Amino acid sequence: MALLEDGIMGKTYDVIIELDEDGYYVGSVPLLPGCHTQARSIDDLLIRIKEAIGLYLKVKEEQKEDTKFLGIQRVEVNV
Repeated sequence: MALLEDGIMGKTYDVIIELDEDGYYVGSVPLLPGCHTQARSIDDLLIRIKEAIGLYLKVKEEQKEDTKFLGIQRVEVNV
């Protein structure tokens, strides 16, 4: 948790950032299924993902954090 400007504690979320085929940055929050957004720049993406997280938490009760995000593993499959 981090202390916000108004003295309220804020939560920290991991965000996966990818670049799609159209050149948009796509951000998703693994801990909040379905919470994602896109933008043309990283700066805009970070603003939008914070808004998306806020809206997600308003609409849905915050999910229990029984698991902790550890990372992403890329695997190769021969087809």
